[in-house]
Amino acid sequence: MKKRYEILIADDDDDDKFLVKSAFDDCASHIPIQFVENGIEVLEYLKNEGQFADKLKFARPSILILDLNMPKKDGRETLKEIKTNPLLKNIPVIVLTTSKAQEDINLCYSYGANAYIVKPNSFTELTDIITVITKFWLEIVTLPPVIG
Repeated sequence: MKKRYEILIADDDDDDKFLVKSAFDDCASHIPIQFVENGIEVLEYLKNEGQFADKLKFARPSILILDLNMPKKDGRETLKEIKTNPLLKNIPVIVLTTSKAQEDINLCYSYGANAYIVKPNSFTELTDIITVITKFWLEIVTLPPVIG
């Protein structure tokens, strides 16, 4: 039986969401993606709380692609909370952000990010990144089982 994968993407920028969705459509259209706009929604989604209570509709994602600069609860706080929660810490988190700041890179890895990628300047580069992410995380590595 083939495993069903799903990717959760946390980004509040409509233009970035459109580009990421288009990149997935171009290179990985078979993989369902869900978008949330801030860290509070990420955590509610992962815990199946509030508007994300339906576990069938909002299944545990195989990976989380997380922007750092979001309203309400930013990606840094969200990452730290995910990686300190025993039920969530095994979810691979890929930071995809505009920040090139070494402080952000160091902080994210210290909090347990699985990868840190600076958003590219072209759609072609973004498509290449999405291709590599899906190939590596969904075809090459063995992901941990869902806990909880």
